[in-house]
Order: sequence, then C-alpha cells, then structure tokens
Amino acid sequence: MQPYQILIVDDHLVVREGLKMILETDPRFSIAGEAENGQIALHLVETLVPDVILLDLNMPVMSGLDTLKAINAKQYNIPIIILTTYNEDGLMINALALGAKGYLLKDTSRDELFRTIESAIRGSTLLQADILTKVFAAKERSKIAGAKDTEPVNLTDKELLILQLVARGFKSKEIAFDMGVTERTIKSHLTNIYSKLGVESRAQAVATAIEQGILHI
Repeated sequence: MQPYQILIVDDHLVVREGLKMILETDPRFSIAGEAENGQIALHLVETLVPDVILLDLNMPVMSGLDTLKAINAKQYNIPIIILTTYNEDGLMINALALGAKGYLLKDTSRDELFRTIESAIRGSTLLQADILTKVFAAKERSKIAGAKDTEPVNLTDKELLILQLVARGFKSKEIAFDMGVTERTIKSHLTNIYSKLGVESRAQAVATAIEQGILHI
C-alpha cells in the first residue's frame, strides 16, 4: 500500500521540520509538501492533492481558519487537522464547525498525532475528551455572559446516543455493531441529525450540539 500523503502548513520552519521527522518514522505516512502560509497551501492542494492536511492557525498572509474555509469552498474533500499552540475555546469551536477532523495542540504526543491522522483518513473525526469539555465550557460561559443561544434542536434518544458515540470517535460500522443494526441505518440516522442541526459533517454536528446544549461531554 502506498503511504498516505500529508501536506504540512505552518509558518515556522522548525515546526515543519519537526513534523516531517516524526511522520517519516512511520511507513504509513509520507510528506507530500509543505507551505508557510495559506495562499501557498491552496496552490499546493490543487497540484498535490494530499490525503491529509496538518494546518496551523496563526499564519501570515492567510490565517488557518481562512485557509480552512477556502479549501472547503473548493470541495476538495481532504481531511484537515488543526495543529496549533492556541488553546482557545473560540478557535476550537470555529475550527470544528468549519469541518476540521481534529484539533491538536503542538505538544501532543506522537501516538495521539498518528491516531488523529488515521481517524481523519478513515473519514472519522477524533475529538479528544478535553477538547470537547473545553468547547462545552465555552458555551456555559457564554450563557453566563448573557449571550443568546440558538433554539435547541430536538434529537431522538437514538440520535443522541449515536451522536455521543460519534463524539467519542466511533465509526459508523462500530456504532452499528454495538446497536445491533446495519451500517446503512446508522448513516441514515446521521443524515437526519445533520439535517436537524443544519450541518454537513460529524465534527460540525458535535460542535453544534455542544453549543446548543444538546450534547454534554
């Protein structure tokens, strides 16, 4: 099997070099290219079509969130993992709502990085419990500050259970096995969940459900 091609987008050379050294220790991964800002990244995405993108948030020329939006707008369907030093709740919420397949801090472990990449390649979103807790805590603080909440969406008990399992990183096949139903049934439930929440991905569904107080982690 050919190694998965990874595009590294970070404005710090030492970070890019460090990530390359780590990733190249595993034969499953290969470096497709690297970019020091979002504009260069957009060009490389078109020419290289990587399997996964590791994306920093704070960069010159074009920020990580703007890069994420631009890539999504072109519908490349390439999983993007945020890898940043910014442990800010608002950025986490925005990145997940925009469809990021993971949000990791740069002090993450090698194993955690690899697990998140593998999950993204499978089409799943690996959301760490501490990240979900922070996102939910941000919502609670917003309530206290008097922010207006979006009218909560009513999910069925089964839909809520499925969403909870999704938030824990389970794949549709695994959820189907646990619930004793077909994978097609789970995907149908997910489609209904997306429609109710007005989202298009698992990460967006989890982030939106947390924001609205539907999902408690």
